[in-house]
Amino acid sequence: MKSMNPLRLAVLFALFYGANTAHAVDYVSVSESSAILYDAPSLKAKKLFVVNRYMPFEQIVTLDNWVKVRDRSGALYWVEKRVLISKRYVFALLPLLDVRAEPDPGAARLFQVRQQVALERLESTGTGWVKVRHQDADVGYVRSTEVWGD
Repeated sequence: MKSMNPLRLAVLFALFYGANTAHAVDYVSVSESSAILYDAPSLKAKKLFVVNRYMPFEQIVTLDNWVKVRDRSGALYWVEKRVLISKRYVFALLPLLDVRAEPDPGAARLFQVRQQVALERLESTGTGWVKVRHQDADVGYVRSTEVWGD
C-alpha cells in the first residue's frame, strides 16, 4: 500500500476536522432608529431596504466601514458598520409570542409580544430557551425556535 504524503494527510485532517466543528454565529443589531440595506459596500450602491432599530442580523464579513449581513430568510445585504452594535436582540417569529417566567412550556406566561417585536437577548440557557428583556424591563424566557437572532 502506498503511503500518503504528509502534507496531503494534514490537508485532509484539516478538512475533516473543520467540517465537523461547530462554528459560532456572530449576530449584530441595528443601533439607530433605522438603517439602509445595500446591495454592495458603498453609499453609491443600490438601496434595497430600510430596517428598524434592533433588527438582528447574522454578521458574515466586515470590510472597512461595511458589514455583510444575513437576515432570517438567508438574504445577504451590506450595511454601514456605524449603525450596528454587538448587543443582541431577537425578533418574535410568531404572531403572538409567549414570554414565560421560567424556561419551561408549563411555566406562567408573563406577557406576550407581537411578531417582529424586539427583545433584548440576555443569554441562552443551552436547553432551547433564551432569557430576554422587553423594553419595559420585564424579563422572561422564550423558545429559541420562536425567535430570530439567537
